[in-house]
Amino acid sequence: MNKLTIQKLKEMKPGMFSTGTGTYPELINKKIRWVAVRGGIHDWAIYYHLSEKSEEFVRTQGDKCFTEDIIKRLVPCTDEAYDMYRR
Repeated sequence: MNKLTIQKLKEMKPGMFSTGTGTYPELINKKIRWVAVRGGIHDWAIYYHLSEKSEEFVRTQGDKCFTEDIIKRLVPCTDEAYDMYRR
């Protein structure tokens, strides 16, 4: 994925736009599944849960990521796009 920009956020429809799995000890010391979700007003967030869970479960029931380094590692983005992250 190229860097997420404010223009890309504005152009995309609300919903999941990126997903993945991996181990991120800063979040939890187990393999996780994460999903990036664009909100209703070109804002966005990343949610995560155990890797065994479905993307839909993670989107609706997962924990929100608040760690800037991990957010930018999972979804490389411009500073302007990062400013639209829902905290």
